[in-house]
Amino acid sequence: MKLFHCGRCANLLYFENSRCTHCGADLGFAPDVMDLLAIEPEGDNTWATVARGDIYRLCDNYQNQRACNWLIPKTDPHTFCVACRLNRTIPDLSIEKNNDLWRRLEKEKRRLVYSVLRLGLPCEPRNEDQLGLAFDFLADQPAMFDEREKVTTGHANGVITINIAEADPVERERMRNQMAEPYRTVLGHFRHESGHYYWDLLVRSSPWLGKFRDLFGDETRDYRQALDQHYQYGPPSDWQSRYISAYASSHAWEDWAETWAHYLHMVDTLETAWQLGLRVNTLQPEETSGETGPAFDPCQTGDFDALIRHWLPLTLALNSLNRSMGHDDAYPFVLAPAVVEKLRLVHQIAHGR
Repeated sequence: MKLFHCGRCANLLYFENSRCTHCGADLGFAPDVMDLLAIEPEGDNTWATVARGDIYRLCDNYQNQRACNWLIPKTDPHTFCVACRLNRTIPDLSIEKNNDLWRRLEKEKRRLVYSVLRLGLPCEPRNEDQLGLAFDFLADQPAMFDEREKVTTGHANGVITINIAEADPVERERMRNQMAEPYRTVLGHFRHESGHYYWDLLVRSSPWLGKFRDLFGDETRDYRQALDQHYQYGPPSDWQSRYISAYASSHAWEDWAETWAHYLHMVDTLETAWQLGLRVNTLQPEETSGETGPAFDPCQTGDFDALIRHWLPLTLALNSLNRSMGHDDAYPFVLAPAVVEKLRLVHQIAHGR
């Protein structure tokens, strides 16, 4: 994630901010320039940027629900921003808890869309493009007393379904323990399910399919049977030498989705470190190093080896900082050589190389 500064007072901002905490300026994220801009009302429901006077309109979810802080160029005829136009179904917002959970989902979805845009990947709404992407945010119906009515998070034919209970920290922690998933997060779900979508879009009928099978395995293996076997018997004893997670061992599609999600974790975190100017020196104090940190844009570089060279020391730093605060590791993963090669293929495909 890039760093953002207020266009009025230069105060450092968070991606989610809709108002500057220092000078009070209204803010909006403009995906056409990938920046969080200070804006002021111009009249006729338009807003001008403080820095250059460019004209935008507010996304309808910005104005009506305060669930979005993205902008729409004045000449764009849509009433929702590029991220909100991906929504096909949202929960019943007359239920107060649903409103809160949906806002949390939208917050993490925008981070996914940001990464997709930074990587230059296609991100068209499904109702505008038959190969596009759509989101269904659905709630369980407990009054039905029927497991078949439970909403299952997943992807099918370009539609990503998210059970809004995933945005409830108590429910998510319960599921994290039950499923033995140490890194279960809302953003992780978005990134994982987007991996299924982009596999269909970028791999399924492409020249990459053979290389995919070499590294990830045969995706034509019965999917339901593979998952049933995984849940009944667990992962193979040596899964850590071949997979990024235990769940990745269940099927080639899940291996790809887990690896894809991990690649997005890497790139986004490296971009944040790069923007902050973080430098990690793991050498002895008397030693010196000519390489002080990432001097490149992690989202745009074609050098995968450089990503890995900077990623591993950064994860050591993240874990060490967490342990100093008495918390569990921020990065509970080990990248075996086989996993690194899978990440390399994801990088090549994401960049069209």
